[in-house]
Amino acid sequence: MTPRAERTEGRERTERADAQRNREAVLAAADALFAASSSPHSVSMDDIAAAAGVGKGTLFRRFGDRAGLIAAVITSRLEPLRRAVGEVQEQTGSDPRQQVLDLLDTALKFKTENRNLMSAAEDAGISSPYRAGHYGWWHETLRAALDRVPGVHDPDFTAHALLAAIRADLVTHLIDERQMSPDGLRSALAAHVADVLGGSPPEPGRS
Repeated sequence: MTPRAERTEGRERTERADAQRNREAVLAAADALFAASSSPHSVSMDDIAAAAGVGKGTLFRRFGDRAGLIAAVITSRLEPLRRAVGEVQEQTGSDPRQQVLDLLDTALKFKTENRNLMSAAEDAGISSPYRAGHYGWWHETLRAALDRVPGVHDPDFTAHALLAAIRADLVTHLIDERQMSPDGLRSALAAHVADVLGGSPPEPGRS
């Protein structure tokens, strides 16, 4: 390799490393701002750029728009959630109704802890929240669990209906405006699952 080629390769490595650091700084800044905000609408691209120490143009070049940035932040938060869901799915011999509740309870806890971020995603100008990749994953995971529940005639629709009960805007409304406790919301969800699937309410977080 010629000295000029070596310099070019070294500069490209440096630029890639800088771009990765900027991306991580932006995602961390956006995550922190949404978590601390009183409303998802109050977090602007200017706020995120300033907190990350990058130019606003960098955000638009890397993420396209506010919806793309929010989607990237959510993706960065999904891996621990996927592991938790995997643990629920790996439980052997569990009652299928209980497994459905455990999956929804896991989703609800994630929505509760990240309700401003998830509300921002639902209101970020995306044509339909149901087209989001994470929604498709949640729906398929829940539909597969509902397939095992006796008496569920349409697992596909039932999965959509149950996920509607934990939309981020509803979770935010109940906790922040109606002052419902997270534990109270989990209990209400368990009762709703019992109403939909039949039987007495299973306990949240128990298998």
